[in-house]
Amino acid sequence: MAHYKSIIAYDGTNYCGFQRQSPESNLRTVQSEIETRLQQLGWTEDSILAAGRTDTGVHASGQVITFNLDWKHTNQELTAAINSGLPNEISIQSIEEVANNFHPRFDAVSRRYNYCIYIQPVRDPLRDRFAWKVWPEVDDDMMNKAARSLIGNHDFRNFGKPHKTGGSTRRSVIQSEWKRYADNLVYEVEANAFLYHMVRRMVKLLVAVGNNRLNVESIKEFLTSKENTIPQGIAPPNGLILVEVIY
Repeated sequence: MAHYKSIIAYDGTNYCGFQRQSPESNLRTVQSEIETRLQQLGWTEDSILAAGRTDTGVHASGQVITFNLDWKHTNQELTAAINSGLPNEISIQSIEEVANNFHPRFDAVSRRYNYCIYIQPVRDPLRDRFAWKVWPEVDDDMMNKAARSLIGNHDFRNFGKPHKTGGSTRRSVIQSEWKRYADNLVYEVEANAFLYHMVRRMVKLLVAVGNNRLNVESIKEFLTSKENTIPQGIAPPNGLILVEVIY
């Protein structure tokens, strides 16, 4: 019996998030699809472990899972065997054996997400699946100035909620910047961990700065305010991608 670590990629458009839901809900999730395929290969555990949860409609290129399996062939053959029975939207990118005590969530040092937007007055059906259409044009410099103010160890209570009731809302943001590629803008953000909806709230507010609907000082005020008032609105899920989990 080996303990496997796997990096997986998925298009989350048609899935109700990563995490498996109750059988009664009959909701399609990424986890349930992977577990169903593993069961067909002799997997007998109750649940795979994952580095984190992604919401409905959110994508991943670097989600990490672990599972135990009695497999007599190579890791490459296991990758091919799992992928052959998965939906087209989900793919195992790599598999390796790791120590039995490795945990994809608790051993993670940080996580990296990208959020993609495109700037044009009419929507583009070829980009809408993986990016948020924003108009009018935004001020990149102001967005980056606001994004830099989020770097550091802060109480992000006004940007999201902890996954557990009563959990800490302090997080350490390592990277927070926008990069432009023609009319595409990509927000690259890395932190030790993220609150529920934290990245999508950050994006919504930073775009508001770029549209001159908020100023940079407003972002700083949300970080320091003790009012526990979460700003209204979050960016849509389709632009968000879990890119990498760092160990």
